[in-house]
Amino acid sequence: MSTGDIGAEAVCCASCGIAEVDDIKLMECADCDLVRYCSDKCQQDHRPEHEAMCRKRAAELRDELLFRQPESSYFGDCPICCLPLSLDPNKFVKYFCCSKLVCNGCTTANMMRQFDERLPHGCPFCRQLCAKSDEEMKRRNKKRCEANDPFALREEGRTHFVDGEYERAFEYFTKAADLGEAVAQFNLSLMYREGLGVEKDEKMELYYAEEAAIGGDPTARHSLGCIEGANARFRRAAKHLIIAAKLGHDDSVQRLKGMYKSGYVSKEDFASALRGHQAAVDATKSPQREEAEKLLA
Repeated sequence: MSTGDIGAEAVCCASCGIAEVDDIKLMECADCDLVRYCSDKCQQDHRPEHEAMCRKRAAELRDELLFRQPESSYFGDCPICCLPLSLDPNKFVKYFCCSKLVCNGCTTANMMRQFDERLPHGCPFCRQLCAKSDEEMKRRNKKRCEANDPFALREEGRTHFVDGEYERAFEYFTKAADLGEAVAQFNLSLMYREGLGVEKDEKMELYYAEEAAIGGDPTARHSLGCIEGANARFRRAAKHLIIAAKLGHDDSVQRLKGMYKSGYVSKEDFASALRGHQAAVDATKSPQREEAEKLLA
């Protein structure tokens, strides 16, 4: 086929110029979306010319992903009432039988129902009877680990970390992180920072903190904001803190308040963050949860 027969919309190999037609399929650059190649050889030949542009575009794509506002925090919604869970870990219960986080409102309502009907205490979601001992709970969690449950893998890693078994903790956190578990990703970031169970590595520390932030972990997002602020990259710091604040993160609001007073955050952006923060907090409230809070006080 001659060049004149190829339509204006045809996509061509960035190295040799051959068009993507019929049985010729082009592959995208692995790091950016700017160019395509017909073979590995063409990609290697074109690398010196493309490398600088590729790095720039890859950084732009990473920032687009990094600074996108998550729909919710990594906690997500209570699986029973379907309302967002609070960032306060004292306002929900972890159930190792099914790896669910259930808000105190639904947990308390279930306990009251079981008490009234004289039923044994069980999980409000999967109805399995609750573990009678820590050992039984650990056995259940190990069983979930065998099924590659990211929540269970993270909890197993936490257990090893608390016991000072950092290499084992690193192993379990890595498995959970590879499955997208945001808390495990942030834990890995901290371990790379401190050199616990692994050699210190600033690049890996930053990578896993960013992955956790992308996954909706406001604590990781707040940490990135503090790092950027310490490096005088105040615009990036403000972006991180605003995203965290809109997820309901209290410490990020306080940090933004200080940046606003220092002139690093505009009045409009600070007001938007405050509105977003209040909306996120209000979304976690319900009459049932408020009643449970009174009973548990």
